[in-house]
This record gives sequence, structure tokens and C-alpha cells, in this order.
Amino acid sequence: MEEEKAVSPENQIEEPADASAVPEDVEQAAAAQPEDAPEAGSAETSAETAATAEAEEAESPYQKAWFVIHTYSGYENKVKKNLEQRIESMGMREQILQVVVPTEEEIEIRDGQRRMVERRIFPGYVLVQILVPKDTLTPSEQAWYVVRNTPGVTGFVSSGTKPIPLRQEEIDKIIKRMEAEEPTIKVSFHRGEKVQIISGPFAEFMGTVDSISMEKGKVTVLVSFFGRETPVEVDLTQVSRL
Repeated sequence: MEEEKAVSPENQIEEPADASAVPEDVEQAAAAQPEDAPEAGSAETSAETAATAEAEEAESPYQKAWFVIHTYSGYENKVKKNLEQRIESMGMREQILQVVVPTEEEIEIRDGQRRMVERRIFPGYVLVQILVPKDTLTPSEQAWYVVRNTPGVTGFVSSGTKPIPLRQEEIDKIIKRMEAEEPTIKVSFHRGEKVQIISGPFAEFMGTVDSISMEKGKVTVLVSFFGRETPVEVDLTQVSRL
């Protein structure tokens, strides 16, 4: 009798009872995988879609334009809310696209205290993006009516009776200020003003502001030592107006 060859446990592979049987959940996952997986050339497809959208926009007789509206000072956010509600209720979303109150972050330093505030870039004004004909660049009568009759709006910035759209470079500057990563710094004193140093090694000294460095967050104060003016550089938060 031919001797059987021994098989070690580590080399032994156990075959499933039915090799053709596949768990149902695995089968479903395998079937779904091709649909869920990103298709080859998806980047090219996206680029083609974007190019098509640009081509359609170029062929369209309409374009997006930004206009400026006057408001009562301090009511800019209220006007934005009122106008957006009117746009929705009057079905004008396809013509009046965006309403923006331009703001920027600002660090305010007052009496040695530093706090972050949101400041309106153009108090008394709100920006509105409207879809207008390329040949006239003038809002439709419906869009004009919706905006002009919003509570708090006193009118468009215009030339005579015709609203004037902002130039693209003007919009780009505004957006750049709104999206700036570093907030601007605002101080309550200026060059030549009498101030007092309120903390640090020169606390209680009084002097005159010689220069202000917003980049460094420092101020140079001329203080009197033995009858002579000496420049001392301190942090902006260490100085208070007299």
C-alpha cells in the first residue's frame, strides 16, 4: 500500500464546503463597488463640465453684475435680511443672486485692552449681485422694484437714474479685504498724542507717541529721562490715552 504523505497543520488549507457559495452581503458589496468607485478620467470629466459651463455663460445674453445700494447707516444687516426675504417670497432668486454686507475682522486696542470686532467696510452700503443683460447692464424692472422697495433701502448708487455696476477690479479688492487672514489693527491714539504707559518696566511714565508699527504691534513713545526725551518701544496694549 502506498504510504500517505503527511501534511502539516500550517500547510493545510481548508476548502469551503461549497466553493461557489458566496455570502450575500459580500456579493452585494462586490456588485456595488464598480458603481461607487470613481470612474477613470473623472478629473477630465470635471474639467469638461467646467469648460462647458463657461462656454454656455459666454454664449448667454446675460451676465452677473454687482451693484451698490444705499441704506440707513447701522441698518445694513437688517436690509440684507429684509431683501433676502423679499427675494424668496417674490420668486426672484434667479435674477437677484447674492446680497452682501462687506465686513472685515479688526483688532481694536483701547485703554490697554485688545478685542476682536467685525467692522463694516462701507457703512451705509450693501452689495447686490444681479443677473443683467450684457448689452445694457441694467437690472430688470422686477429686480429694480424688489430692491428699491425693500425697507431701509434709499436707492442704488447710480449715474442719473441708471444704476452703475462695479468694475471687476473693485469687487476683487473688496473680496480680498473680506477674506484677509490677518485682521487689521485699530488703535485709539495717533502720532504726536500724549499717552501713558500702563504696564511693563516703564509703567506710569507719560510721553508722546513718536511712531506706530502695526506690523510689529508696537508703539514708540518719547518719555522724559533726566530732562531728555528718550524713545521707548512698548506693545500697543501697554499704552493708554490720557
